[in-house]
Amino acid sequence: PHLAALVLARGGSKGIPLKNIKLLAGVPLIGWVLRAAIDAGVFHSIWVSTDHDDIEKVAKQFGAQVHRRSPEVSQDSSTSLEAITEFLNHHHEVDIVGNIQATSPCLHPSDLIKVADLIQKEGFDSVFSVVRRHQFRWSEVKKGENKMTEPQNLNPAKRYRRQDWPGELYENGSFYFAKRHLIEKGYLQGGKMAYYEMRAEHSVDIDIDIDWPIAEQRVLSFGYFGKEPLKEVKLLVCSIDGCLTNGRIYVTEDHKEMVSYDYRDIVGIDLLKKKGIQVRLISDRDCSKTLSAMQLGCVVNVSVTNKLQVLKDWQEDMGLSWKEVAYLGNEESDVECLKQAGMSGVPADACAAAQKAAGYICKSRGGCGAVREFAEHIFLLLEKVNSARKQ
Repeated sequence: PHLAALVLARGGSKGIPLKNIKLLAGVPLIGWVLRAAIDAGVFHSIWVSTDHDDIEKVAKQFGAQVHRRSPEVSQDSSTSLEAITEFLNHHHEVDIVGNIQATSPCLHPSDLIKVADLIQKEGFDSVFSVVRRHQFRWSEVKKGENKMTEPQNLNPAKRYRRQDWPGELYENGSFYFAKRHLIEKGYLQGGKMAYYEMRAEHSVDIDIDIDWPIAEQRVLSFGYFGKEPLKEVKLLVCSIDGCLTNGRIYVTEDHKEMVSYDYRDIVGIDLLKKKGIQVRLISDRDCSKTLSAMQLGCVVNVSVTNKLQVLKDWQEDMGLSWKEVAYLGNEESDVECLKQAGMSGVPADACAAAQKAAGYICKSRGGCGAVREFAEHIFLLLEKVNSARKQ
Protein backbone atom coordinates (compact mmCIF):
# COMPACT_ATOMS: atom_id res chain seq x y z
CA PRO A 1 0.00 0.00 0.00
CA HIS A 2 1.09 3.54 -0.82
CA LEU A 3 2.03 5.38 2.39
CA ALA A 4 2.18 9.16 1.96
CA ALA A 5 3.46 11.70 4.45
CA LEU A 6 1.33 14.83 4.43
CA VAL A 7 2.21 18.08 6.19
CA LEU A 8 -0.57 20.65 6.34
CA ALA A 9 0.90 24.15 6.10
CA ARG A 10 -1.64 26.89 5.55
CA GLY A 11 -0.28 30.37 4.86
CA GLY A 12 -2.60 32.13 7.28
CA SER A 13 -1.78 32.21 10.97
CA LYS A 14 -3.50 34.16 13.71
CA GLY A 15 -0.39 34.08 15.92
CA ILE A 16 2.87 34.21 13.93
CA PRO A 17 2.69 35.28 10.24
CA LEU A 18 3.88 32.47 7.94
CA LYS A 19 4.83 30.52 11.04
CA ASN A 20 5.38 27.31 9.07
CA ILE A 21 8.44 28.73 7.33
CA LYS A 22 9.68 31.00 10.09
CA LEU A 23 13.27 30.13 10.95
CA LEU A 24 13.67 27.95 14.03
CA ALA A 25 17.33 27.43 14.99
CA GLY A 26 18.25 28.53 11.46
CA VAL A 27 15.91 26.11 9.65
CA PRO A 28 12.35 26.83 8.43
CA LEU A 29 9.93 25.25 10.92
CA ILE A 30 8.48 22.90 8.30
CA GLY A 31 12.00 21.81 7.33
CA TRP A 32 12.53 19.94 10.60
CA VAL A 33 9.65 17.51 10.05
CA LEU A 34 10.31 17.17 6.31
CA ARG A 35 13.91 16.18 7.04
CA ALA A 36 12.72 13.55 9.51
CA ALA A 37 10.11 12.20 7.07
CA ILE A 38 12.57 11.93 4.19
CA ASP A 39 15.30 10.26 6.26
CA ALA A 40 12.81 7.77 7.73
CA GLY A 41 12.71 6.11 4.30
CA VAL A 42 9.25 4.57 4.85
CA PHE A 43 7.10 6.91 2.74
CA HIS A 44 6.34 6.33 -0.93
CA SER A 45 5.71 10.06 -1.30
CA ILE A 46 6.07 13.16 0.89
CA TRP A 47 3.69 16.09 0.44
CA VAL A 48 3.01 19.54 1.77
CA SER A 49 -0.54 20.84 1.43
CA THR A 50 -0.48 24.62 1.23
CA ASP A 51 -2.16 27.68 -0.25
CA HIS A 52 0.93 29.91 -0.17
CA ASP A 53 3.70 30.41 -2.76
CA ASP A 54 6.51 30.94 -0.23
CA ILE A 55 5.62 27.77 1.67
CA GLU A 56 5.56 25.88 -1.64
CA LYS A 57 9.11 27.09 -2.41
CA VAL A 58 10.44 25.98 0.97
CA ALA A 59 8.67 22.61 0.75
CA LYS A 60 10.26 21.88 -2.64
CA GLN A 61 13.63 23.06 -1.33
CA PHE A 62 13.46 20.34 1.32
CA GLY A 63 12.47 17.67 -1.19
CA ALA A 64 8.68 17.49 -0.73
CA GLN A 65 5.98 17.52 -3.39
CA VAL A 66 3.29 20.18 -3.12
CA HIS A 67 -0.49 19.90 -3.19
CA ARG A 68 -2.08 23.30 -3.71
CA ARG A 69 -5.10 23.24 -1.47
CA SER A 70 -8.30 25.03 -2.41
CA PRO A 71 -9.57 28.21 -0.69
CA GLU A 72 -12.45 26.15 0.72
CA VAL A 73 -10.09 24.20 3.00
CA SER A 74 -7.72 27.10 3.70
CA GLN A 75 -9.94 29.07 6.06
CA ASP A 76 -9.39 29.66 9.77
CA SER A 77 -12.34 27.37 10.39
CA SER A 78 -11.09 24.58 8.09
CA THR A 79 -10.24 21.29 9.80
CA SER A 80 -7.30 18.99 9.22
CA LEU A 81 -9.70 16.25 8.17
CA GLU A 82 -11.15 18.45 5.42
CA ALA A 83 -7.67 19.25 4.06
CA ILE A 84 -6.62 15.59 4.18
CA THR A 85 -9.83 14.47 2.46
CA GLU A 86 -9.28 16.98 -0.33
CA PHE A 87 -5.71 15.69 -0.76
CA LEU A 88 -6.95 12.10 -1.06
CA ASN A 89 -9.57 13.13 -3.63
CA HIS A 90 -6.71 14.34 -5.85
CA HIS A 91 -4.32 11.45 -5.16
CA HIS A 92 -6.08 8.15 -5.65
CA GLU A 93 -2.80 6.22 -5.47
CA VAL A 94 -2.49 6.94 -1.74
CA ASP A 95 -3.75 4.19 0.61
CA ILE A 96 -2.43 5.48 3.96
CA VAL A 97 -1.84 9.05 5.08
CA GLY A 98 0.70 9.99 7.73
CA ASN A 99 -0.43 13.46 8.73
CA ILE A 100 2.64 15.08 10.33
CA GLN A 101 2.27 18.39 12.15
CA ALA A 102 4.68 21.12 11.03
CA THR A 103 4.69 22.49 14.58
CA SER A 104 6.49 19.43 16.02
CA PRO A 105 10.14 20.16 15.19
CA CYS A 106 11.68 17.51 17.48
CA LEU A 107 10.21 14.60 15.54
CA HIS A 108 12.76 11.88 14.71
CA PRO A 109 12.81 9.36 11.82
CA SER A 110 12.94 6.48 14.30
CA ASP A 111 9.44 7.42 15.52
CA LEU A 112 8.04 7.42 12.00
CA ILE A 113 9.66 4.09 11.14
CA LYS A 114 8.03 2.39 14.14
CA VAL A 115 4.63 3.89 13.37
CA ALA A 116 4.84 2.76 9.74
CA ASP A 117 5.43 -0.78 11.00
CA LEU A 118 2.38 -0.59 13.26
CA ILE A 119 0.05 0.39 10.43
CA GLN A 120 1.63 -1.57 7.57
CA LYS A 121 2.80 -4.78 9.25
CA GLU A 122 0.62 -5.11 12.33
CA GLY A 123 -2.65 -4.18 10.67
CA PHE A 124 -3.73 -1.13 12.62
CA ASP A 125 -6.14 1.24 10.86
CA SER A 126 -4.97 4.34 12.70
CA VAL A 127 -1.99 5.28 14.87
CA PHE A 128 -1.47 8.58 16.67
CA SER A 129 1.24 10.06 18.89
CA VAL A 130 0.97 10.54 22.63
CA VAL A 131 3.21 11.69 25.46
CA ARG A 132 3.17 10.60 29.10
CA ARG A 133 2.44 13.33 31.61
CA HIS A 134 2.43 13.32 35.38
CA GLN A 135 -0.18 15.98 36.09
CA PHE A 136 -2.96 15.89 38.62
CA ARG A 137 -6.34 16.99 37.29
CA TRP A 138 -9.15 18.75 39.17
CA SER A 139 -12.73 19.47 38.11
CA GLU A 140 -13.42 22.99 36.89
CA VAL A 141 -15.66 25.27 38.95
CA LYS A 142 -17.14 28.01 36.85
CA LYS A 143 -17.53 31.49 38.21
CA GLY A 144 -20.78 31.86 40.17
CA GLU A 145 -21.22 28.14 40.85
CA ASN A 146 -21.61 27.32 44.50
CA LYS A 147 -19.66 24.09 44.64
CA MET A 148 -16.21 22.77 45.39
CA THR A 149 -13.64 21.37 43.01
CA GLU A 150 -13.13 17.61 43.02
CA PRO A 151 -9.99 15.58 42.28
CA GLN A 152 -10.12 13.79 38.93
CA ASN A 153 -7.18 11.42 38.98
CA LEU A 154 -5.80 11.46 42.51
CA ASN A 155 -6.58 10.96 46.14
CA PRO A 156 -5.43 14.13 47.93
CA ALA A 157 -4.97 12.16 51.15
CA LYS A 158 -2.52 9.87 49.40
CA ARG A 159 -0.75 11.78 46.67
CA TYR A 160 1.50 9.70 44.46
CA ARG A 161 5.17 10.42 44.15
CA ARG A 162 6.16 10.83 40.51
CA GLN A 163 8.24 7.66 40.57
CA ASP A 164 5.32 5.67 41.98
CA TRP A 165 2.74 6.83 39.43
CA PRO A 166 2.87 5.82 35.76
CA GLY A 167 1.12 9.03 34.72
CA GLU A 168 -1.39 9.40 31.88
CA LEU A 169 -1.20 9.43 28.11
CA TYR A 170 -2.13 12.62 26.24
CA GLU A 171 -2.22 13.28 22.50
CA ASN A 172 0.69 15.52 21.61
CA GLY A 173 -0.37 16.27 18.03
CA SER A 174 2.91 15.26 16.34
CA PHE A 175 1.25 12.89 13.86
CA TYR A 176 -1.91 11.00 12.95
CA PHE A 177 -1.65 8.02 10.60
CA ALA A 178 -4.85 6.60 9.10
CA LYS A 179 -5.94 4.37 6.23
CA ARG A 180 -7.94 5.81 3.35
CA HIS A 181 -11.17 3.93 4.10
CA LEU A 182 -11.22 5.42 7.60
CA ILE A 183 -10.65 9.00 6.42
CA GLU A 184 -13.34 8.64 3.76
CA LYS A 185 -15.77 7.77 6.57
CA GLY A 186 -14.82 11.02 8.33
CA TYR A 187 -12.34 9.72 10.93
CA LEU A 188 -8.65 10.22 11.63
CA GLN A 189 -8.84 7.87 14.60
CA GLY A 190 -10.91 4.73 14.46
CA GLY A 191 -11.06 1.09 13.48
CA LYS A 192 -8.23 -0.89 15.00
CA MET A 193 -6.42 1.91 16.84
CA ALA A 194 -2.99 2.17 18.42
CA TYR A 195 -1.09 4.95 20.10
CA TYR A 196 2.63 5.58 19.80
CA GLU A 197 4.30 7.01 22.88
CA MET A 198 6.94 9.62 22.10
CA ARG A 199 9.72 10.62 24.44
CA ALA A 200 8.83 13.71 26.47
CA GLU A 201 11.85 15.66 25.24
CA HIS A 202 10.77 15.07 21.62
CA SER A 203 7.22 16.18 22.32
CA VAL A 204 7.43 19.85 21.36
CA ASP A 205 4.33 21.59 20.03
CA ILE A 206 4.91 25.25 19.26
CA ASP A 207 1.19 25.83 18.79
CA ILE A 208 0.28 24.82 22.32
CA ASP A 209 2.82 25.06 25.06
CA ILE A 210 6.08 26.64 23.99
CA ASP A 211 7.38 29.94 22.67
CA TRP A 212 9.97 30.47 19.95
CA PRO A 213 13.21 31.08 21.94
CA ILE A 214 12.48 28.11 24.23
CA ALA A 215 11.63 25.96 21.19
CA GLU A 216 14.97 26.84 19.60
CA GLN A 217 16.80 25.63 22.70
CA ARG A 218 14.75 22.43 22.76
CA VAL A 219 15.43 21.75 19.08
CA LEU A 220 19.15 22.35 19.47
CA SER A 221 19.15 19.90 22.38
CA PHE A 222 16.75 17.23 21.14
CA GLY A 223 16.08 17.86 17.43
CA TYR A 224 17.06 15.64 14.51
CA PHE A 225 19.98 17.02 12.51
CA GLY A 226 20.38 14.37 9.83
CA LYS A 227 21.63 10.83 9.30
CA GLU A 228 25.28 11.61 9.89
CA PRO A 229 26.32 12.10 13.53
CA LEU A 230 27.37 15.61 14.45
CA LYS A 231 31.08 16.24 14.80
CA GLU A 232 32.97 18.99 16.52
CA VAL A 233 33.65 21.92 14.19
CA LYS A 234 37.36 22.67 13.91
CA LEU A 235 37.42 25.16 11.02
CA LEU A 236 35.17 28.08 10.10
CA VAL A 237 35.70 29.65 6.70
CA CYS A 238 34.00 33.02 6.30
CA SER A 239 33.44 35.02 3.14
CA ILE A 240 34.57 38.59 3.77
CA ASP A 241 32.35 40.83 1.65
CA GLY A 242 28.71 40.49 2.69
CA CYS A 243 29.43 38.36 5.78
CA LEU A 244 32.22 39.95 7.81
CA THR A 245 31.33 43.29 6.17
CA ASN A 246 28.02 44.54 4.82
CA GLY A 247 29.38 44.36 1.27
CA ARG A 248 29.62 48.11 0.81
CA ILE A 249 32.91 49.63 -0.35
CA TYR A 250 33.61 53.31 0.26
CA VAL A 251 36.13 54.93 -2.13
CA THR A 252 37.95 58.11 -1.15
CA GLU A 253 39.11 60.81 -3.56
CA ASP A 254 42.61 59.36 -3.54
CA HIS A 255 41.17 55.96 -4.60
CA LYS A 256 41.53 54.26 -1.25
CA GLU A 257 38.90 51.74 -0.20
CA MET A 258 37.17 51.64 3.16
CA VAL A 259 34.73 49.10 4.61
CA SER A 260 32.86 48.90 7.88
CA TYR A 261 32.47 45.94 10.21
CA ASP A 262 30.64 45.13 13.42
CA TYR A 263 32.73 44.76 16.55
CA ARG A 264 30.42 41.91 17.68
CA ASP A 265 31.72 39.88 14.74
CA ILE A 266 35.31 40.43 15.80
CA VAL A 267 34.40 39.21 19.29
CA GLY A 268 32.74 36.18 17.70
CA ILE A 269 35.93 35.34 15.82
CA ASP A 270 37.99 35.69 19.01
CA LEU A 271 35.60 33.40 20.90
CA LEU A 272 35.84 30.76 18.18
CA LYS A 273 39.63 30.86 18.30
CA LYS A 274 39.63 30.56 22.10
CA LYS A 275 37.60 27.35 21.75
CA GLY A 276 40.23 25.95 19.41
CA ILE A 277 38.32 26.57 16.17
CA GLN A 278 40.41 28.00 13.36
CA VAL A 279 38.87 30.89 11.46
CA ARG A 280 39.95 31.56 7.88
CA LEU A 281 38.72 34.29 5.56
CA ILE A 282 38.12 34.17 1.82
CA SER A 283 37.24 36.76 -0.82
CA ASP A 284 36.66 37.07 -4.54
CA ARG A 285 38.51 40.39 -4.62
CA ASP A 286 41.83 41.70 -3.33
CA CYS A 287 41.07 43.22 0.07
CA SER A 288 44.36 42.32 1.73
CA LYS A 289 45.19 45.90 2.77
CA THR A 290 41.82 46.32 4.45
CA LEU A 291 42.18 43.04 6.32
CA SER A 292 45.70 43.92 7.37
CA ALA A 293 44.35 47.10 8.95
CA MET A 294 41.69 45.09 10.84
CA GLN A 295 44.41 42.90 12.45
CA LEU A 296 42.24 39.81 12.84
CA GLY A 297 45.10 37.33 12.97
CA CYS A 298 43.36 34.89 10.58
CA VAL A 299 44.65 33.01 7.54
CA VAL A 300 43.31 34.85 4.49
CA ASN A 301 43.01 34.02 0.80
CA VAL A 302 41.92 36.85 -1.51
CA SER A 303 41.39 37.27 -5.26
CA VAL A 304 39.99 33.74 -5.28
CA THR A 305 38.41 32.48 -8.52
CA ASN A 306 37.43 29.05 -7.17
CA LYS A 307 36.38 29.16 -3.52
CA LEU A 308 35.50 25.47 -3.40
CA GLN A 309 39.02 24.47 -4.43
CA VAL A 310 40.54 26.68 -1.73
CA LEU A 311 38.14 25.19 0.82
CA LYS A 312 39.10 21.66 -0.23
CA ASP A 313 42.81 22.51 0.02
CA TRP A 314 42.37 23.87 3.55
CA GLN A 315 40.26 20.87 4.60
CA GLU A 316 42.83 18.39 3.29
CA ASP A 317 45.80 20.29 4.72
CA MET A 318 44.22 20.23 8.19
CA GLY A 319 43.20 16.57 7.83
CA LEU A 320 39.54 17.31 8.57
CA SER A 321 36.35 15.56 7.54
CA TRP A 322 33.72 17.77 5.94
CA LYS A 323 31.58 17.41 9.06
CA GLU A 324 34.30 19.33 10.93
CA VAL A 325 34.17 22.29 8.53
CA ALA A 326 31.76 25.23 8.81
CA TYR A 327 31.25 27.82 6.11
CA LEU A 328 29.57 31.23 6.19
CA GLY A 329 28.84 32.71 2.74
CA ASN A 330 26.37 34.98 1.03
CA GLU A 331 26.83 34.97 -2.75
CA GLU A 332 26.44 32.55 -5.66
CA SER A 333 30.21 32.02 -5.57
CA ASP A 334 29.74 30.52 -2.10
CA VAL A 335 26.98 28.04 -3.01
CA GLU A 336 29.17 25.00 -3.68
CA CYS A 337 31.12 25.63 -0.48
CA LEU A 338 27.88 25.88 1.49
CA LYS A 339 26.74 22.56 0.04
CA GLN A 340 30.04 20.83 0.83
CA ALA A 341 30.63 22.04 4.39
CA GLY A 342 29.25 20.02 7.27
CA MET A 343 27.77 23.16 8.82
CA SER A 344 26.75 26.06 6.61
CA GLY A 345 25.23 29.46 7.22
CA VAL A 346 24.34 32.71 5.50
CA PRO A 347 23.41 36.21 6.70
CA ALA A 348 19.77 37.26 6.52
CA ASP A 349 20.41 39.32 3.37
CA ALA A 350 22.29 36.62 1.43
CA CYS A 351 21.25 35.94 -2.16
CA ALA A 352 18.47 33.42 -2.79
CA ALA A 353 20.82 30.73 -4.14
CA ALA A 354 23.01 30.92 -1.05
CA GLN A 355 20.02 30.80 1.30
CA LYS A 356 18.73 27.70 -0.47
CA ALA A 357 22.09 25.93 -0.06
CA ALA A 358 22.61 26.86 3.60
CA GLY A 359 21.67 24.86 6.66
CA TYR A 360 21.35 27.95 8.87
CA ILE A 361 20.01 31.39 7.97
CA CYS A 362 21.05 34.09 10.42
CA LYS A 363 18.66 36.69 11.72
CA SER A 364 21.46 39.26 11.37
CA ARG A 365 22.53 40.86 8.10
CA GLY A 366 26.06 40.75 6.74
CA GLY A 367 28.38 43.10 8.60
CA CYS A 368 25.78 43.49 11.36
CA GLY A 369 26.51 40.58 13.69
CA ALA A 370 26.02 37.58 11.38
CA VAL A 371 29.46 36.13 12.17
CA ARG A 372 28.85 36.38 15.92
CA GLU A 373 25.40 34.81 15.51
CA PHE A 374 26.78 31.91 13.47
CA ALA A 375 29.51 31.46 16.06
CA GLU A 376 26.84 31.15 18.77
CA HIS A 377 25.07 28.54 16.62
CA ILE A 378 28.33 26.59 16.37
CA PHE A 379 28.77 26.77 20.16
CA LEU A 380 25.25 25.40 20.74
CA LEU A 381 25.86 22.49 18.40
CA LEU A 382 29.18 21.83 20.12
CA GLU A 383 27.22 21.47 23.35
CA LYS A 384 25.01 18.93 21.59
CA VAL A 385 28.07 16.99 20.42
CA ASN A 386 29.57 16.98 23.91
CA SER A 387 26.26 15.90 25.41
CA ALA A 388 26.03 13.00 22.96
CA ARG A 389 29.55 11.91 23.89
CA LYS A 390 28.66 11.84 27.59
CA GLN A 391 25.55 9.78 26.88
